[in-house]
Amino acid sequence: MLIRLLYISRATGAITTTVTSSILESARVHNRVAGITGILCQGQGLFIQILEGERASVNRLYGILIKDKRHHDVELVSIEEIQTRKFPDWSMAHVIISESDPIIQMKHPEFDPFTASGEQLMSLVDDLLIHASPIN
Repeated sequence: MLIRLLYISRATGAITTTVTSSILESARVHNRVAGITGILCQGQGLFIQILEGERASVNRLYGILIKDKRHHDVELVSIEEIQTRKFPDWSMAHVIISESDPIIQMKHPEFDPFTASGEQLMSLVDDLLIHASPIN
């Protein structure tokens, strides 16, 4: 059974290129082996991550991620059964959320991921994917 899990968290410290590279490198290696796909949106001290794959694999990974010291205030926003993956080709794509991004300023000026619904966060990720260039 395939699922899609969406969670948000706050960075523990500054989100540097080194931190981001470390997260993405380990995610891409692990996720390929585990059959997990997804995307990591990060910026403004936030992480928004969507994971897709077999339920047991995604749950196992989420259990590891909530213990990761590079972030805190981890909140599971949504989990759903899916028929098809939204990100089938990405073991872990990366999108930077910039405060100057017109998507944040114009379409989502009140954006607060910790009060947003899963549907609102998915809409934001969809908008970011349309206007940004995800790095795979």
